[in-house]
Amino acid sequence: MSESTVLVLGSDPPPKLDRLAGRARVIFTDEDSLADRLPTADVLLAWDFTSDAIRRAWPETGPRPRWVHTASAGVDQLLCPALIADDTLVTNARGVFEQPIAEYVAGLVIAMAKDFYGSWELQRQRRWQHRETLRLAGSRAVVVGSGPIGRAIGTTLLALGVKVDLVGRRERRDDPEFGLVHASDALNGLLPQEDWVVCAAPLTEATRGLFDRAAFSRMPPRARFINIGRGPLVVEDALVAALREWRIAAAALDVFEQEPLPSNSPLWDVPHLIVSPHMSGDTLGWRDALAEQFQDNFDQWSAGKPLHNLVDKRLGYVPVR
Repeated sequence: MSESTVLVLGSDPPPKLDRLAGRARVIFTDEDSLADRLPTADVLLAWDFTSDAIRRAWPETGPRPRWVHTASAGVDQLLCPALIADDTLVTNARGVFEQPIAEYVAGLVIAMAKDFYGSWELQRQRRWQHRETLRLAGSRAVVVGSGPIGRAIGTTLLALGVKVDLVGRRERRDDPEFGLVHASDALNGLLPQEDWVVCAAPLTEATRGLFDRAAFSRMPPRARFINIGRGPLVVEDALVAALREWRIAAAALDVFEQEPLPSNSPLWDVPHLIVSPHMSGDTLGWRDALAEQFQDNFDQWSAGKPLHNLVDKRLGYVPVR
């Protein structure tokens, strides 16, 4: 194969693509220049995976990249009708973020159960106040999203003694780790019995606004809610009301409808809500891992072999095999 043109959206900091030297011409672009440069590229690397510029700039007709890779697990920021309809391949960063996110969720669950926040606050006040905390073993969690991230979260919680109900798009009764994977329409019936509700679902038209006022009203008052999926999966006003009215015990959000979260957002001041800036999967060295993953897939593409992490564009994620 002759030298390919790899267009990279975003360069802060730039990816380390040393293995492409002599094999590809790497061009960096910003959002303003993207539309003009797309027709000249063979491959597009969405390094800035928070940008929706690809969705806005993707050409309806004419030349366009044959392969788009996003340095994220979710593909909702780039999919648009024209990209879904054409024959361009789309891949994602499946495999990089699963265990870090699972550890992050486990940390939140332990911190909530053991009231670490309360201990830190009492320490700040120099107050000695004995309390009783929750036991994790024997508690119950529903993890919504049966892809690699949801599965990693589920297996990590299982190791803590938590009973896990995993929810996917379709029911599966022969899962090697969880036995039964519940269908999405079973979620409403599961919520009333759960101590922990973890959202790890992809953002699709079917899941947008999944956790609304009705969903929070089905949770028991002891429930703690965690979202590490995508912000629009949650109706934020409904969550704020559920927390302020003590209809659920606590929550943690790592993703939001608008990012960065504005300084005037009411979410900053909601009682018993932990806010983190979309960092659950970002561990030391994560950008290098993303660059290596893309270069591994470029090797596949250059050799005419099937790409890893091929997204079903109509579903909006990599199907579970």
